[in-house]
This record gives sequence, structure tokens and C-alpha cells, in this order.
Amino acid sequence: MRLEDLGLVGNCQFNALISRSGGVEWLCFPRFDSEPVFGRLLDPKGGTFEVAPARGGEGVQRYLENTNVLETVFTAPDGQFRVIDFAPRFSQYSRNFRPTALFRIIEPLQGTPLVRVSCSPVLGWSKDRPERTAGSNHISYHGYGARLRLTTDVSLSFVDGEPFALTGRKVMALTWGEPIEEALAPLADRFLDATTRHWRVWVKQCNIPPSYQREVIRSALALKLCCFEDTGAIIAAPTTSIPESHDASGRNWDYRYCWLRDSFYTLDAFRLLGHFEEREKFIDYLLTVAEREQELALKPLYRVDGSDKTPEVIMDHWAGYEGLGPVRVGNDAVNHIQHDVFGEMVLALTPIFLDERFVQERSAASWRLLERLAARALKVAGTIDAGIWELRSASQVHTFSSVMCWAGADRVAKLAEQRGAHSAAQLASAASELRGKILSETWNPAKKSFAATHGGDVLDAAVLQLVTMRFLPNDDPRLASTIDAVRAELENDGWLYRYRMDDGFGFPTVAFTLCTYWLVEALARVGKMDEARAVLERARPQSPLGLIAEDIDPKSKRMWGNFPQAYSHVGLIHAAFAASPPWHDVL
Repeated sequence: MRLEDLGLVGNCQFNALISRSGGVEWLCFPRFDSEPVFGRLLDPKGGTFEVAPARGGEGVQRYLENTNVLETVFTAPDGQFRVIDFAPRFSQYSRNFRPTALFRIIEPLQGTPLVRVSCSPVLGWSKDRPERTAGSNHISYHGYGARLRLTTDVSLSFVDGEPFALTGRKVMALTWGEPIEEALAPLADRFLDATTRHWRVWVKQCNIPPSYQREVIRSALALKLCCFEDTGAIIAAPTTSIPESHDASGRNWDYRYCWLRDSFYTLDAFRLLGHFEEREKFIDYLLTVAEREQELALKPLYRVDGSDKTPEVIMDHWAGYEGLGPVRVGNDAVNHIQHDVFGEMVLALTPIFLDERFVQERSAASWRLLERLAARALKVAGTIDAGIWELRSASQVHTFSSVMCWAGADRVAKLAEQRGAHSAAQLASAASELRGKILSETWNPAKKSFAATHGGDVLDAAVLQLVTMRFLPNDDPRLASTIDAVRAELENDGWLYRYRMDDGFGFPTVAFTLCTYWLVEALARVGKMDEARAVLERARPQSPLGLIAEDIDPKSKRMWGNFPQAYSHVGLIHAAFAASPPWHDVL
């Protein structure tokens, strides 16, 4: 199945990927980084929950407008019906109600269609089938850490794939933990109505640019589903092991964890959207993580519960997406040294000290953490690390890492000056010295560009962030020259590669989606607005639903990599705001 044929539903507790053929192809209960209940996305025998025409076939998917409620319409010779998939989420008793429950509603639209339903979960990575017991209107699946139950008004004789005539509306609810003990149909109606209203109100509270509105709204809704509300963690993607390309390179990674770097970029996208509760939750998460780490030795990623237990294991008995293994669980990048994270965590925290709406969030603990992060950034800047791309080849001194460390120290120095802190002068001096070192060691005169590493001659797309981080004034000719050099070396049919070098797995054959959106933002900031808009027009989402993966093949335009990718949607939001005209020029 192609990523373009998948829709995402969720409620900030769990996510599910549902295909145009009506199958729940990926679902982990009870949270993002749990073992799969349905995993056919990664193996034909990985389990699925299918609702489809009796003779098969693909439907047409769309989201109910401005929601995360997915509709799939099937048309067959004997009639037409639709499936509405959603995870309940709405305000109840002054808090967000988000049960670990997936609802599937089947409604006839024309004729009397024959429908096939098959619910075949697996016991996680073992792929073993659970034992089942049937009640009068439910099936319980045994062997999980909590009760997994399918409650339905479909005849249980038809839940194993036997076709039946759909003569009226039917409801199925798959629940983890507490089962449903009340009338199913009215409950589903109430939950669907409340969930639909919840998402539409949330979208109305979003800031959006005049241009690219639908793309930004869908990206905002997808990003929200990457937020694990229980702890404030933000995951990189809901999936693991979707290969970065079709060439079986082995670049298959588990992204169901919270990368601190990605979280900063996601929070900045929410800032543009005018949503701030995600930052408040993430700050609590970050404080928890920081207190657990001696000497503030932050790791690049953590589980959604804040632990760093993510050992990387290959599941040899899983075939992989389209047979392109390996399937990995866990991520060894947790053991990488990535210095940029200290700067990014500063940038994640500083808005609460700059925005008067967050006076109540300005705690002594958060200020102490800011100062400690800045000191750590200055200590590690200019030393070797794995870099933003988490290269598993030899480490070097990466320009992006140094720039993010500078940005962190620079922002804290300015805040310290505003607060009259004793550390202000020392921080400002150290940040200035670091900036001078970066300028002298990373500018490559032959390339007319900042290089990917100190003293290097290889370019990577991350140097575009020098523009976004305000490392130089926007009219500095070195920025425009760097943009031109990066495009000349890394652009292919409107899409930008991360780099063009052997990263230990060979040379990348696909573009990294985020980098193209970085290019849009950089062009806009240096005043090349027409070019920025032209790039963004070519880089619109390739999925019919507006969802974006990690990578794209510039030739075929097919998406690859984990899906949907928070980074990619963040990039689109930033690019759209940067390239769009202001509202006062439109209204």
C-alpha cells in the first residue's frame, strides 16, 4: 500500500492509519510507542481491522471539514456506503476526554451493498493471534496488558469476513481498558458529534495565512495528533521502519519517540498558529527530563513517558513495508551526541519570558534551566557530534549544531540583560566569541557558502537555518549566496536533498521534505518572495488528504519515510506563513 493511500485518525493518546481499502493498517495501543495491535503496514500477517466491499476495492477518502474525522466512501455494483473513523476527543468535566478507543461507523448511501468486516489483531511484535471469547454483542481478545474488546451491533457471525447486506447504520468500537457498557449507537452519535465540534473549534482558534489555508489547517491537525497529551511529549511520527526510499538502503527508523529538536520546531509552528497549550505541557515534560539527567547531558530523544529506554532491536520475522526491511523497534540515536539540542531547548523556553501572556509560567525552575542550557551549549559548541542528520558514520563539528548553540546563548544573554542578571555580560561575550568562530571556520570561499562542517567543503540543507536563526542580517550577501549554492548542489526538480554524500548507507536517492520548506522560508526572509512562492507551489503535499511523509522521490513524486512526519508538516506551516502575503494586503 502506498503512503498516499493512508489517512490518520487519533486523539493525542493513540493514532491509527487507515487505508483506502478500508483497513486499519497500523495501530498501537495504548500509546504511540506501544506494540502494534494492527501492523499490516509492515507485514501482510501483521493484523488488520478491515471494513470493505465484499468483492474488495478502494474507496475515496476525505476528512470531515476541519476535523480529524476520516470518511471513506465505497462504491460497488450492489450499492454505496461510507465508513467514518474517529478517535473520540472533546472537553468533559473541564478536561479533554480522550479514551483509548477507535470508532468505526458504517452507513449505507445507495442500494444494499454487501460489506465484509474482518477484525484480526496481533499480540504485538510476536505477531501471535490472541485468544477470543464472544459475548452477545462483543468479542474480547486476550493476552494484552489490558482488556481489548470489540463492541458492535454487527452480527458477530459476520466479524470474521463473511459478507452481509448493509441495510442500516452499524457501529464498531475497539476499546482498550474499560469496555463500553451502554447503548452503542447513541454513544457513537454523541461521541462523533462532540469530536467533530471539538476539532472545528480548535481549527477556528488557529491563526492561518491568507494563502495555502487548507494545507496549513491539515498540517496543524496532523501536528496536534503527534502530541501525547498525558505528558506533553511530541513524537516525530506515528510509525516505525517506513523506508526512506525504494532502494532497500536500510534507512528504516523508529520515529515514535520525542526528539527534543523536532519538538522545538513543532512548538514554533504552534506559536505561528496561535496555540500555546502544547508549549506549556512540553515545558513540564522538559523539566522532568532535565531533572533526570545528571549534568544536563540531554539525549536527542526520549520515550513519551520521559525515559531514555529505547534500545534498537531488529524484528527479523517482520517483512517490512512493501517487503523493504528491516523493521526496527527503538532507536540507537538516543546514544548519539547532538549538541544542537541545548540551543533548541533554550528556544523552546524563551517565549514564556518574552510574551506577557505567559507571566504565570515564568518560574524560578524554568529560568535556572535556561541558564544551565545556555552554559551547556557554550561548553559543547565547536566540538564533534553526530549532527542534525544523525549520521552513523564518523562524527564531525557540524555548523548547524554550532549555530543552534550560539542561538541559545545569544537569546539567554538578551533575556539576562532584560532581567538585570549578573550572567548577562558574560553570556553576551561568549555568544559573540562563538559567532565569530563559526563565521571564520564554516564559510567556504570556493563554494561561496557556509559549509556543513567547520573547515569542510560539503554542503547540507541545514545551513539554510542560518537565515531563520538570524545569525546574520537578512541582507548579508553571504546568506543569499549560501541559498544559491545549496540549490545548485542539492535541488532536484523543485525538491531539496539533505546532502549529497555517503552517510554510511550509501548516497540518498530521495529528497527530505522538510528541507524544501526550509528553502521557501529562507528565500522569503532574504526578500526573494516570488522564488519562495514558486518553490512552495511545486512542493504542495502529494497526498490527497494533505498528509506529508518524511521523504519524497523527486522523479516519481512518491512519498517515503515515516508518515505523517511532524517535521514535514512543521516545515509547510513555516513556509506558508513566510511565503503568504499578510492579511492586511488581502482583506
